[in-house]
Amino acid sequence: MNPLQEYAEHMAQRSRAAAVQLALTSGAARNLWLSRLARELRARVTPIIEANQLDLAAGTRDGLDAAMLDRLRLTPERIGNLASAVEQIAALPDPVGEVIEGGRRPNGLQIIKVRVPLGVVFFIYESRPNVTIDAAALCIKSGNAVILRGGKEAVHSNSALQQILTETLAASSLPVDAAQLVSTSDREAVGHFLRLGQLIDVTIPRGGRSLIERVTAEARMPVIKHFDGICHVYVDESADAQMAVDIVINSKCQRPGVCNAAETLLVHQEAVARLLPRIAAELQSRGVELRCCPVSLPLIPGSTPAAPIDYRTEHMALVMSVRVVDSISQAIEHIREYGSAHTDAIVTSNLAAAALFEAQVDSAAVMVNASTRFNDGGEFGLGAEIGISTDRFHARGPCGLREMTSYKYIVRGAGQIR
Repeated sequence: MNPLQEYAEHMAQRSRAAAVQLALTSGAARNLWLSRLARELRARVTPIIEANQLDLAAGTRDGLDAAMLDRLRLTPERIGNLASAVEQIAALPDPVGEVIEGGRRPNGLQIIKVRVPLGVVFFIYESRPNVTIDAAALCIKSGNAVILRGGKEAVHSNSALQQILTETLAASSLPVDAAQLVSTSDREAVGHFLRLGQLIDVTIPRGGRSLIERVTAEARMPVIKHFDGICHVYVDESADAQMAVDIVINSKCQRPGVCNAAETLLVHQEAVARLLPRIAAELQSRGVELRCCPVSLPLIPGSTPAAPIDYRTEHMALVMSVRVVDSISQAIEHIREYGSAHTDAIVTSNLAAAALFEAQVDSAAVMVNASTRFNDGGEFGLGAEIGISTDRFHARGPCGLREMTSYKYIVRGAGQIR
């Protein structure tokens, strides 16, 4: 056994032991830890930001782009929001032990279906250090132990946050190994963790396509994932003008480097003259580069022709593809062909069009007259999320507390035999 393999197996064994201990803790005890964690985050803003500045300086030297640096950056406001999210998680009902359904059979057996933790979660993520806290809070509240493998670009930030996790777990009499941070940046270590299907129950990768493809190919345990966030806003012929402008701008520009930012604008041909020049001008005034289809290109000064690959690209920057469609059906066909089943929105005043879009767009979140940016665990009232899944089994959309549980059947009898 080489040192990395030994390291991974030892850490996973400690996580398995911590998960067993967590199963014996109460929801009240886990909530007290969350409250302590939120207080410590607010109390330690300065050292967290000092550690984050080291990562930002290194990222700038290494040539990280603006979107990556934005993901990496922690500010007092973001740390405050992070603490608030932890408190929101604490306020949510404890999913562990919840009776999903149950009843009594004619033979007198009582059968109930009860929520239980998944067990040990291996969570791999890139750049965003706030995810360290989100993941630990969600996993431990739902009774799971978590192994955190952050990106090397956030090593100082994650270490500072991990220290807070360890100290608050110990102070709360919870197992400190319930949240462990992988200390090596060696990519080979990830492969060793992914082979530990006997110790790790589920892997959740959160990052670029190459990372997720690797995890999917190598994992010996179930994976909860999404590959791309190729999100669309379709402006229907009946769309209110100001609403269309507001939703497109927010979906694209509010934070372009995240997975629920819109990448493609689809506009019904009957709304082009009325809406497209105005929407395009607003986008361009915010620095958005527009890559247009042959119909829209001559209508938007300063735009460039779209290549087919543009409609399949998650730009994660101030770049947006534009296409004029002749009907809502063509818009839906485009989303099916080019989308990633993440988040897609329609802007319309027509109830029938909204209903058709809802029924035929098979994405994790379908938005009607709302920004794609709302597909988020906090915005959905989940407190936070460990990721947004585009899978169809077990979990889909933002993964909060309930998505971090499975279930088991408990059968209570009085001596019945079959």
